[in-house]
Amino acid sequence: MALRSIEDVLFPGVDVELEWLTAGPEVVLVEVAACGPPAGCPGCGSPARRRHSSYWRTLAERPLAGRKLAIRLRVRRFFCDRARCRRTTFVEQVTGLSERHVRSSVGLKEWLRAVATELGGRAGERLCHKLSIAAGRTRLLGLLEAPEAPERAPRVLGVDEFAFRRGRTYGTILIDVETGRVVDVLPDRTSETFAAWLHKHPGAEIICRDRATVYTRAIKEAAPDAIEVADRWHLLQNLSAAVEKTCHQHRSCLRKHVEQEEPPPEPPMINLPVPELPRTPVVERTRDRHADVHQLREQKWTISAIARHLDLDGKTVRRFKTTLLDELLVAAKDFGIHNAKLLEPFKPYMDSRFTADCTSGTRLFHEIRVHGYTGSIQVARRHLAKLREGTAEPVRADIPNPRRITSWIMRPLETLTDQEEKLLNVRIACPDIDRAFALARCFRDLLASRRGGMLPDWIRQCEQEAPAPVRLFAGFLRQNLAAVTARLTLEWSSGKVEGNLNRIILWNQRCQAVCLCITPR
Repeated sequence: MALRSIEDVLFPGVDVELEWLTAGPEVVLVEVAACGPPAGCPGCGSPARRRHSSYWRTLAERPLAGRKLAIRLRVRRFFCDRARCRRTTFVEQVTGLSERHVRSSVGLKEWLRAVATELGGRAGERLCHKLSIAAGRTRLLGLLEAPEAPERAPRVLGVDEFAFRRGRTYGTILIDVETGRVVDVLPDRTSETFAAWLHKHPGAEIICRDRATVYTRAIKEAAPDAIEVADRWHLLQNLSAAVEKTCHQHRSCLRKHVEQEEPPPEPPMINLPVPELPRTPVVERTRDRHADVHQLREQKWTISAIARHLDLDGKTVRRFKTTLLDELLVAAKDFGIHNAKLLEPFKPYMDSRFTADCTSGTRLFHEIRVHGYTGSIQVARRHLAKLREGTAEPVRADIPNPRRITSWIMRPLETLTDQEEKLLNVRIACPDIDRAFALARCFRDLLASRRGGMLPDWIRQCEQEAPAPVRLFAGFLRQNLAAVTARLTLEWSSGKVEGNLNRIILWNQRCQAVCLCITPR
């Protein structure tokens, strides 16, 4: 193959002349010389007329057929004849191949920037190792450049907070809601920073925000003519929390209704011992630790000294110091209660069999296994031991918990199949839950059909007859009436903002998982 054709393959469109090529088992070394017209001075721009000298530079290039490709480039140094220029000499740069102070080619740099953009630091470093490219994560991340924010803000701007590090450092992300693209990222979530950005980038007519008051203050200060649009998800979340609190407050109504409808049968009289705490290892250890902590406190020991002496965490020592022994023992008695939840539906059966003189734990375990029990035999034996000792709690009526009732109320009616009858029974049992149900359904209809003009009437109805938690939610809507009305009227929402936030969260989780995988154990 002729040398000129090799130049066309390796350096298409680049003014260099091939002088030597060496192919080794792992590295291909190419020696070329710059042969283009003399460059202009980078300081003053005057063309070069006199050559000073030449020297060799070494550049890393993209791999060639699975081998590393190294370039030895001979460049020329020229005199700058302009008297007012501070430069005496300067070195030419080969367009499309070399840059100042960079030991890699322009093409390899673009490769590395693309890898860093798609994969980040550590994952990009592993890919470069597979591709026979020497690049660490620090170099990859150093190639990333923040895109310039547009001079004017988009017509429909979305704003929300996100976590650089959850619980510690937060920032603000700005989204063009019409296109779904990220406009800018702010280093914090303060109203001053966001207001300064709005002053610098005017033009936002509609701003979709969440319930954070800092963004509201910034909008009123820097863009008072912009229309604020509240976030749909946060509105429904606040309403759901109000409905769930109402269900919590009226749980006694549901229990009373169940007891009136189905009075529990009188259990047969059995002679049980006096109730007492079971002498389990957890209970005994709790009692001993409580005694040790209080004994050392009486000797004027500090919390940190007690923690070091007993090999405990300082928070644990403080809990044993400030909490009554009875409360600690009750918590210890219920240790592992999440495992016992599997047994809850089968406790009435075990209680009835126990009263019928069936006291064999193995036999009862096999009987409830036939009926669908999937837990362990230890949990069944533990409940049987409580029956023998008289410490077992009575079986409560099957009442849906407040969170489940809330999910029935907030879900569309067509998605309720078996739960519709249960929801009707709950509404019959408690008038306040029934009113919360009617108001929540009405608000969902207003939100779905964009009837924002009827929102003031809904708020007045809540203030007159709604339960207290729903009434507080209506008061919150009155304080943000303009933003909520805009959400119930306009088509814009924070959906695309939340989509970008989810991508950030998934990317963070993926990076954390990768870090855990590569951390030496």
